[in-house]
Amino acid sequence: MADASIENAGLVIVDKSAGITSHDVVSQCRKIFGTRRVGHAGTLDPMATGVLVVGIERATKLLGLLSLNTKSYTATIRLGAATDTDDREGQIIGRGDVAAVTDETIAAAVADLTGDISQVPARVSAIKVDGRRAHALARTGAEFDLAARPVTVSRFEIRATRRADDDSGEARFLDLDVEVDCSSGTYIRSLARDLGDALGTGGHLTALRRTSVGPFVLTHARTLEELAEAPGLSLTIDQAALLSFPRRDIDDDEAESISQGRWLVPLGNKGIHVAVDPRGQAIALIDERGRRASSVMVVRPATLR
Repeated sequence: MADASIENAGLVIVDKSAGITSHDVVSQCRKIFGTRRVGHAGTLDPMATGVLVVGIERATKLLGLLSLNTKSYTATIRLGAATDTDDREGQIIGRGDVAAVTDETIAAAVADLTGDISQVPARVSAIKVDGRRAHALARTGAEFDLAARPVTVSRFEIRATRRADDDSGEARFLDLDVEVDCSSGTYIRSLARDLGDALGTGGHLTALRRTSVGPFVLTHARTLEELAEAPGLSLTIDQAALLSFPRRDIDDDEAESISQGRWLVPLGNKGIHVAVDPRGQAIALIDERGRRASSVMVVRPATLR
């Protein structure tokens, strides 16, 4: 017998607006959906907009298992000034002349920042330093260094360039509208900083919009205002599992077995699969280890079926 935690379980793909945190989105979704069982995957900074994956009810257990290793963004990079946060919300700590910057020099610098690269995260990132978040340390004025990390930028394209004036009316900035596909852990603000450093102008991020994370894209997404007017899941827990993981069809006997925490015979599948019963219901996420295909999450325990 199904219960509300299954009937109402699934993912909501939120088109986050600027100026609110990912936690703010969770809080509002709790009110909209009338449940405390809400969580999110893949944090977005307050300045950023776009795709934020939110789990409702039992689907919160899916969040840590989702493969969200690829992300896509549109962004605007401003050349001509560096900031202490690598984005528009920080204080300007250096300026550079953009007059001599050409499309060719930009293209060469972008090429050097494409592919498998080593990147130092922003000082206002959520990376932990001696047990504390870097952004919390940065606010105290503490001095610290973050180690470079390997990331992959599979696409870094300039879509438009334009000269921008400062408060004096002088064209001191060069704004670049860009599109980026990258691996999880890549900081677009760090790309802005590093591009500015490479060109000798300084650089920071002025706009950021996430257009996809893993298989979830903007076409799935709705704003919080839209959700408040018409609450509803973007994907049921079954749809989310089938979109996110390869499928293994099982019969009723196997479904009963795995729903009670027992294991299935392995078939040689690699990675996490979703076990689907004859009615198309996701019963469990399974992973093959040796002679067993064991559940890493039972979507529908026997007590809920």
